[in-house]
Amino acid sequence: MATACELASQVEERLLERNPLFERFFSREAPRLAEACRDMSERFLSGGRLLAFGRGPYATDAQHVSVEFVHPVIVGKRALPALDLSILFRPWLEAILQPTDIVMGFGPPEGDPEVWAALREAHGQGAMTFALPGAEASYGVDAATPDPFMHQEMVEILYHVLWETVHVFFEHRELGHDVGEAGFLYPFLGTEKQSTPGLVAEVAASILIKVHEDAELRRQVAREEAEQIGNATLGIYDRLRAGGKLIVFGNGGSATDANDFAIDCVLPPSGFRPVPAVSLALEPANITAVANDIGTEAIFLRQLIAQARPEDVAVGISTSGGSRNIIMALEEARKRKLLTVALVGYDGGEIKRRGLADFPIVVRSDYIPRIQEAQASIYHVIRESLEVLGHGQA
Repeated sequence: MATACELASQVEERLLERNPLFERFFSREAPRLAEACRDMSERFLSGGRLLAFGRGPYATDAQHVSVEFVHPVIVGKRALPALDLSILFRPWLEAILQPTDIVMGFGPPEGDPEVWAALREAHGQGAMTFALPGAEASYGVDAATPDPFMHQEMVEILYHVLWETVHVFFEHRELGHDVGEAGFLYPFLGTEKQSTPGLVAEVAASILIKVHEDAELRRQVAREEAEQIGNATLGIYDRLRAGGKLIVFGNGGSATDANDFAIDCVLPPSGFRPVPAVSLALEPANITAVANDIGTEAIFLRQLIAQARPEDVAVGISTSGGSRNIIMALEEARKRKLLTVALVGYDGGEIKRRGLADFPIVVRSDYIPRIQEAQASIYHVIRESLEVLGHGQA
């Protein structure tokens, strides 16, 4: 089995190898993405909705893009209509699709024929379609890598960029020379209204800036957190060998990351061994029951009390490091002698300051989309490393 030092080196290498791949992809796609965002903004302003879906781990991308548009991370931004239809996407599309809608299908690097078929039908009814990946769509891309984890991370950057950029076109169209709260996202817009072609070109350039920021943050994580990620992986592996499981939880976009991490454990890429895991964020009946009867602060605590065993691992995902329901669950996990791991942003927040995680892994940024993109790389690398450790022990 790999030593802690060897594992940390492998973690750093795996994190860094993502950057050139992502930067090459977006260098090619930025102009098309900017144009797609312009078209999306026009459809939203005409009453269209974003309808997203995928299967298996790619259903969590549909969850994530839906919450990004409905509940924007920037205060004051409009809530845009978006739905995750993954649970039954073909019948749902047949029942509710309108020609003004935007339909987004997610799949593995090799694509998903069922997703493609649904996208073709939606396109035939006038909808704007995104095939991620795929060729037959208003906007489609070939997978830039056969690696399912890196493919999914790249797609997450893509839909974060879509969300950010759609709001810029809203501001430009409705406020003229005043770009309002989008100013800090795209400071190049300045105070003079630009022509639409000029704006598309400037937005494309800004997309590349965001991808470079993402790459720099991942380099920072590789430099500062590789050892901690490696040690956390070794701790998780020891608990799994003792019969434990992962219990993962988070809010909003972090809930979809918790779901993705758990699904990657139980339905891993071909050749990987399943790892026992559950996501407390995948339980809408439990979440709404506890929120209604006790309060939102207990939505994970109550479930953890029911599910946890001393040999388990509690994994809290929080961009702020201060979400009260994450803190309460980690407090309870420590009382019950679980191993605790936290993926947090900013400076680690209260979770880091109070030592609520045996292994706090901090992404030092204050911008939520970039934090989430780095966190996706982190838990995917942990999953890969668990597989390496398992084969080394066999």
